[in-house]
Amino acid sequence: MEKLIPFTINDLAKVTNHRSGEIKFGEKMIIIPKGVDKINFLKESEAKYVLLGIPEDIGVRANYGRPGAASAWESAIKSIANIQHNRFAKGSQIIVLGQINVTQEMRDVENLDFNDIDDRSKLSQLVEKIDKEVSHIIFNIVKAGKIPIIIGGGHNNAYGNIKGSALAKGKPINAINFDAHSDFRILEGRHSGNGFSYAYEEGFLKKYFIFGLHENYTSKSVLDIIKKLEDRVRYNTYDSVNIRKEKDFNREMALALEFIKTDSFGIEIDLDAIPNIASSAMTISGFSVEELRQFISFFGQHRNATYLHICEGAPDLADSPNNNLIGKLIGYLITDFIKANNEKEKLP
Repeated sequence: MEKLIPFTINDLAKVTNHRSGEIKFGEKMIIIPKGVDKINFLKESEAKYVLLGIPEDIGVRANYGRPGAASAWESAIKSIANIQHNRFAKGSQIIVLGQINVTQEMRDVENLDFNDIDDRSKLSQLVEKIDKEVSHIIFNIVKAGKIPIIIGGGHNNAYGNIKGSALAKGKPINAINFDAHSDFRILEGRHSGNGFSYAYEEGFLKKYFIFGLHENYTSKSVLDIIKKLEDRVRYNTYDSVNIRKEKDFNREMALALEFIKTDSFGIEIDLDAIPNIASSAMTISGFSVEELRQFISFFGQHRNATYLHICEGAPDLADSPNNNLIGKLIGYLITDFIKANNEKEKLP
């Protein structure tokens, strides 16, 4: 894990606001000591969850999106460190691994223009480079018997999450994606809009369910591709659930779980599905924060839930002082997942 920037005890102290009479996550979360073999530490630790940050928005840029997702990790870890450690959720269940070092790659894209064919090719190549690092680290976390919680980056990183998990499990995995978009676009070079289609094409993704597609922003060609693959790729639309009320939210979650639960599955969350959340593709219409929290809690409690990825949030694009709210939202989602996942043995 050479491209990992480990999170240190000093890093944790800087983001934790101590207060008399209170215990914060930052006082209990686990840091891998300097000089200790990371993989052995993960294997031997009793903590179940591993936090990993991906501070990049290169895949978003390559997909004609607005940059800004690189800032989600920093915002989120500040909020997570200051969650109360109590009987509902304990910081000691979490190992803060650190963040993937994408400093050079982010410098390399500063002057690239996605409208230029040559530059777009360079962007895709950088995404592929990050793919390798993400999949390598996720492989090691899952192989160690832990559950990765990945924060930040664009949805291009779903590819590395799926590939790393599949390699660790020794077989393809499934995925459920809470998203306004399919991210199942054509194989035209890597970007944030085709992480799942590349993972599917390369045999790492077995079954894929897209929850809450926006009908106005899903192309006919993508719908046609999905229709041909309906045994392995399915979806519902936000419009059918919350606008026309043709489908029931809870019933749709149950149907989606039935589709993916027979194998290990990843839970992918794109924050651009939530109205007015600063992201690469903001929406004014979509599921509520409460519905997203219910979604994570529902899928997180299943024994085959393998990882959680929260992406596309862009605090840097938010109006101050609201830019810290994305980190706070991510903190809620992570604790919802952990609380549900601790009960997962109960759900077949």
